[in-house]
Amino acid sequence: MQGYVRQIRNNKGDARVINALIRGLTGTFGVVAALVVGAFVATATPAAAQQQVVVTGVVQPGLWVDPDGCLHWVADGGIEGYMEGRVNPENGMPVCLDVNPCAVANTDTMFHTDSARLTSSGRTFLQQFFGQAGAYAYAIYGHTDSRASDEYNMRLSDRRASAVANVARSVGARVAREIGYGERRPVAPNDSAANMQRNRRVEVVCYR
Repeated sequence: MQGYVRQIRNNKGDARVINALIRGLTGTFGVVAALVVGAFVATATPAAAQQQVVVTGVVQPGLWVDPDGCLHWVADGGIEGYMEGRVNPENGMPVCLDVNPCAVANTDTMFHTDSARLTSSGRTFLQQFFGQAGAYAYAIYGHTDSRASDEYNMRLSDRRASAVANVARSVGARVAREIGYGERRPVAPNDSAANMQRNRRVEVVCYR
């Protein structure tokens, strides 16, 4: 990870993109500041109109990973956001990470029944996994079997994906996305107890 960060900092192409994002957001702040001042002067008393309104903010560029593993520079100043694909300055090609499923955990042992509350053994497993996997970022997808309603299963799988993501963040891992799919992406027909158990799972995808 440290080598990856050094590579980004030393990449002149990336530096140009970051500076462009910051200039864009700074320009946005300037326009908004002018509008705020104009409205203030138009409605205020003569004495109050002498005051100045200053809009300030801190721009924090970062990297966003899309579902295909490609990187995008992003910056959000709180008023308007910008995004620019990260490219290799030598050939202009997008910079993309390898994407591979790196863990599939059955939720029967990871969570309490019909709940998004992790068992102690499930939490321990996740802490060890995310502490050692060493990927740049992770995507976490929750799934259920077809029992209960579609709406209920979507909520449950979403809460379980969030619970796993929170453990990942607690050990310093970067979570690119967390999504619950409910019963909509089965790996087997929900026609037997064994198949339904296979469908009750949390998948972790690694971006390396």
